[in-house]
Amino acid sequence: MKPLNPIATGFGESVFTTLTRLANQAGAINLAQGFPDFDGPEWIKELAIDAIKTGPHQYAPSMGAISLRQGLADFYLEQYKLSLDPAQEILVTVGASEAIYSTIVALLAPGEELLCFEPLYDSYLASARLHGVKICPVTLPFPGLEIDWDRMEDLCGPKTKALILNNPHNPTGKVFSQAELEKLALFAQKHDLYVICDEVYEFLTFETPHIPLASLPGMRQRVVTISSMGKTLSLTGWKIGWAMGPHELIKPIHHVHQFITFCLAHPLQIALANTLPRLKTYLPEFRAQYFKKRDYLIQGLTSLGFKPQRPQGTYFLLAQVPNGQTDVSFSQELIHTKKVAALPLSSFYLESNQGTQLIRFCFAKKMETLSLALNQLRGGL
Repeated sequence: MKPLNPIATGFGESVFTTLTRLANQAGAINLAQGFPDFDGPEWIKELAIDAIKTGPHQYAPSMGAISLRQGLADFYLEQYKLSLDPAQEILVTVGASEAIYSTIVALLAPGEELLCFEPLYDSYLASARLHGVKICPVTLPFPGLEIDWDRMEDLCGPKTKALILNNPHNPTGKVFSQAELEKLALFAQKHDLYVICDEVYEFLTFETPHIPLASLPGMRQRVVTISSMGKTLSLTGWKIGWAMGPHELIKPIHHVHQFITFCLAHPLQIALANTLPRLKTYLPEFRAQYFKKRDYLIQGLTSLGFKPQRPQGTYFLLAQVPNGQTDVSFSQELIHTKKVAALPLSSFYLESNQGTQLIRFCFAKKMETLSLALNQLRGGL
């Protein structure tokens, strides 16, 4: 038989799938993969049940249910003073991952280059490679995670078309400051770059507030902002994301989207539209819960001899690997001897070897899960 596409066959199993499989086989507590071990609020489920009972159940408009797009426009206007036309500037997608892929395909041609900060979410690399786009990584050195502006300038050439910015940043938990964002905005304007902003953790920040890059002067027309509610509502299986930006950019992204998925479950879109007005009261409680979980896990890991870094956002934290081991060997040791799974960070890097000394813990878990994990980690580390 003729050979398959080497790009697809070269991917292999994602590190998330591998760690989850190993954790399940060992009966380990999974603090590796980034999903909650609890569901979202019951009142949101009831909204979904109501939407399923009443419909509609046919295809939603390819751009997304009208009520959801209007609700998102209202929400972002109130939250960030971002004015969006729900008819032309908001596209509902099958999760943020589909929005990322569709945006890369729409904005960049094969052979062009995409700047990205590493450690990076692996979906960026896969989406770029599938389309023949080259990822040019800029390392955020641990522990300061500061931008190397000289490296940015060196990498930016005639083929550089866009920058992808994950803010708040997975896996480091970094929230880019206003000063950094202002400098990134000037950099993008200087080099005439599009910016793809992955902001799925925008509602989960701690001491440092989230600022959308699109809200800065001169950036409205060159930024595509991508987000979702899966992380915020603890309903990752709903896979509802969206891309927002000027009509000139959303239009070609929609053209790609309509031939990949066309639309997603109509009743779930209606349920989310009915959820948005209640976020104002939901989000403070949501953040407070994660404040508590973050600090609890940091305190516990510190008492065990780890050196965890306090994240400014997301529900992940990084810790240095003790005893001079590598991230991969240590994560496997934790699974088999302590029955706890943590994510080795080397898979998030393309160039730097910094990840070999770091692991990532996810604290999107019930308090009893975190407590049990810490109890199992005690002794012998």
